[in-house]
Amino acid sequence: MQYTIELTEAEDMAMKSIAVSVKDWIDNACHQRARQAIDDIVSKSINKFLEAGIQIPSSKEEIVLAAFQNGWVKTAEEVNSSIIGYTTPIPPKPLSNT
Repeated sequence: MQYTIELTEAEDMAMKSIAVSVKDWIDNACHQRARQAIDDIVSKSINKFLEAGIQIPSSKEEIVLAAFQNGWVKTAEEVNSSIIGYTTPIPPKPLSNT
């Protein structure tokens, strides 16, 4: 998957004050968060495989995909929809300078 984001000039300059490469910082942040989610899903799914008597896949990626296919894990949108009753997230209000 490839995602694109747009920063304002101020946001870009702010990011440049904390990172040598904004793109690398963003890539790293996303990859690290995905890794954490993968580890969490794998940890929770192992017992599900054992309880169901299903052979545990040999890679974390396969475990994650199987967990979604088996309905053991839902997307955040699915969770929000079932709890709150909407499917389109409401964007946060911009911060006021006043």
